[in-house]
Amino acid sequence: MRWLPGLLMISALFVIATTAMLVPTAKGVPQNLTEHSWIYNQGYMDDMRIYQTEAGFRGQKLVTGTRGSGTVSRTIDAEVYGGWGSLDEISMSEWGVYQNKPSSTYAPSLTQSDLRNALCAKNYETGSVYSESYSNLVDLVKDTSIIQTNEVSVYDIKSEVQGTAKIGARVQKSASTVPAYVMGGTYMGYTNIHMSLETGNASVLTLPCP
Repeated sequence: MRWLPGLLMISALFVIATTAMLVPTAKGVPQNLTEHSWIYNQGYMDDMRIYQTEAGFRGQKLVTGTRGSGTVSRTIDAEVYGGWGSLDEISMSEWGVYQNKPSSTYAPSLTQSDLRNALCAKNYETGSVYSESYSNLVDLVKDTSIIQTNEVSVYDIKSEVQGTAKIGARVQKSASTVPAYVMGGTYMGYTNIHMSLETGNASVLTLPCP
């Protein structure tokens, strides 16, 4: 059958073309993030979040932050998709109540506490890192759950603390891409924080709201 080699060549070209459609675009390696967070702070806080899908003057950018003393109750829900061909977007909503009323019930101890607690988790396969540290502790109740595989990272944090809390996270799929998510925060006084982060090949709205 003389037409068989030609048919095999056409089939091979079709497979190559189909595979090429699935290769990430020049924007970079596909990366995504889902975040649900809630915080209540009486005292002082200084935090910032940066979301982006591409480097430089391309793609989508979003920055949000809070700094100062008072009472803050805030909820953030965000999704980031970058490098997925034509899908290049950020979806984010923020709800909050900000009052210049430092807590009258929280009074730092006269002597500094040497009680501390810290955790750091890294996933080199999905390009994610999460860290938390607590110092000058009066009280700390924490419930941190972490799942890391070659496909996905899930960080679920619930902490109630009187003292100083520092939370940080970063999602960057590879050295050739920009960070899709950078977060850092310092919270002093009374803080109650719930935060869920998920990134990786399965990070599409699989987390419940806190």
